[in-house]
Amino acid sequence: MKETAIPGPADVEFISNEEPARTPVAQPDFETVASARYPRRAILRGGLGLAIASLFGSLPGPVLARQRGSNGATGLLGFEAVPVSRADTAVVPPGYRIQVLLPWGEPITGTYPAFSTDNTGAEQAMQMGAHHDGMHFFPFAGSSREGLLVVNHEYAEPRLMHRAAAGLGLISFDVPLREDGSRDPDQVLKEMHAHGVSIVRIRRDDDGQWLPLRDSLNRRITALTPMEFSGPLRGDPRLQTAYSPDATRGRGTLNNCANGVTPWGTYLACEENWRYYFVREQGEIPASLSRYGVGPLNAWRWHLAAANAGEAADQYARFDATPRADSPQQDYRNEPHAFGWVVEVDPFDPANTPVKRTHLGRFAHEGAVFAPARQGKPVVLYSGDDSMFEYIYKFVSAQPYHPASASGALLDEGTLYAARFDSDGNGEWLALVPGANGLGPESGFATLADILLNTRGAADVAGATPMDRPEWGAIDPGTGLVYFTLTKNTRRSEGQAEGVNPRAQNAMGQIVRWREAGNDHAASAFTWELFLLAGDADSGRDLQGTALSAENLFANPDGLWFDADRRLWIQTDISDLDLHKEPYQAMGNNAMLAADPDTGELRRFFTGPPGAEITGCITTPDQTTMFINVQHPGASTSAQDFAAGKIDSHWPAGGKAVPRSATVVITREDGGKIGA
Repeated sequence: MKETAIPGPADVEFISNEEPARTPVAQPDFETVASARYPRRAILRGGLGLAIASLFGSLPGPVLARQRGSNGATGLLGFEAVPVSRADTAVVPPGYRIQVLLPWGEPITGTYPAFSTDNTGAEQAMQMGAHHDGMHFFPFAGSSREGLLVVNHEYAEPRLMHRAAAGLGLISFDVPLREDGSRDPDQVLKEMHAHGVSIVRIRRDDDGQWLPLRDSLNRRITALTPMEFSGPLRGDPRLQTAYSPDATRGRGTLNNCANGVTPWGTYLACEENWRYYFVREQGEIPASLSRYGVGPLNAWRWHLAAANAGEAADQYARFDATPRADSPQQDYRNEPHAFGWVVEVDPFDPANTPVKRTHLGRFAHEGAVFAPARQGKPVVLYSGDDSMFEYIYKFVSAQPYHPASASGALLDEGTLYAARFDSDGNGEWLALVPGANGLGPESGFATLADILLNTRGAADVAGATPMDRPEWGAIDPGTGLVYFTLTKNTRRSEGQAEGVNPRAQNAMGQIVRWREAGNDHAASAFTWELFLLAGDADSGRDLQGTALSAENLFANPDGLWFDADRRLWIQTDISDLDLHKEPYQAMGNNAMLAADPDTGELRRFFTGPPGAEITGCITTPDQTTMFINVQHPGASTSAQDFAAGKIDSHWPAGGKAVPRSATVVITREDGGKIGA
């Protein structure tokens, strides 16, 4: 049947990749808290550095010992900053080189079908997924030449995946529909298989090139892969579906954004904007759905393929969460409850069934950041909920860590906390458990399962501080300080413009860091400060209160990672709808920067192609190879330009090729450490 361009979802939030508007609860948001701590006038005069220095009394010793060299570089940042770019290419500093590895559609398993926009849904299940995001390199026996690269795939861009979409006026979040308003089942299957996680064995050859290997460990995990539930929600009636009447199993993982790596060597994929995949057309919508934006519209409309799918209809119909039978064991009203979790995968066991760890809470997980694991102490991990006015969380295990016996079971029992940032620079972790912080039958949270199913609602009641889209976190390996990116909050009111970010609305974002009480990551209290304010020379400030400059201005911090030498790598995600428009015009394409956590020195290290987000970061153990991801190049293409065959990017192949997300391998020409 002929494909047609039918208008997409009416809710513009689907396009802007944000949660629906809501009225925040009565707790002060982060801008209000920061306003009380850092008066606007002090920031404009460069007083932020003094305010920060007074918080902890003194910073670690290296801040005093590190000196600038004659070329302006410190001992930590030894590269020349790259300029802002709008070119359809990837740029690194002089002395560095890049290689493109494992782009979307690269064959990695099964019959290894070659990439083509004509690939079927079944073929996509044997290829690299789309929209590469968080990732990790698992070395073989500590090797820096061979290991498993495990890559998240956040979502897909249907207009680029299907040849039938050519010539249609589609935006990046829209889908081609049949004339009758339904969807083609194989197109939807292809999109499902483009989601999830890819596991690929890679090796560096004698010429320094990294190559994917055909190996039995290679694996695709998709939106259809069988999953298990563990923790307090396993067997809960609210996870019952026609697929799993006993509420112990689910199908697939969706919208995997940032990631985590456990101390026992497994991979965590984190489900972020999963609500875009579900529709609830009628009937009462419980808070466990409405608080997350599930309603009568969705972006991908996978459920519309069910009518055309014959015996396979069930795998599409499950995205319709409307009650359509006498019990939840006969329909998919509870299917959205199967998403919003952290998913544990053993990359070295292809027969392993991924496990959704429900005690880590259900929300739009951006990642899972582990504190250093210590013998006999609890396991601690942090996670942000990536939406405006949402929260930062911490999980502390009930049982201690012992390397010989540690497993994912440590994540099934413990305490989940939400952060409250006080105006005096102190903070408190609020336990999300029945009987504490207002949580109980009277507030709708009688049981732990109630809290974990609607973690956002529980944090509302507990009094956590609504934040400016908490994204990735990272822990300084030298000091133990915890860092989080807060990418932006454009819903900030005029009345909050006297804060640490002296603008009406926070279009640029910032990075916050804190020290746990007693340097114990399991502590219930902390002290915080702002590490930097993103922006241009007028609005951006570094740790010393100095205005950002041409070599380090940036907006919308997102990805965050520390290397072993304590360089803080910061990646940006200016929305493809906002790229090259005010107030982001000066920023160019999205980029990656490196910062010295002691001095606050900041430099741009990498720029990507148009429309792309820069995300995911890891090095080999010897730090001579860095892997980062370029996600959705060309996504800034307008519907009008797409219909005319004009696309903003053709990276990485160039010419007239379809743009493809891919991993970028960065090495130094002299073989040295990245960034040094």
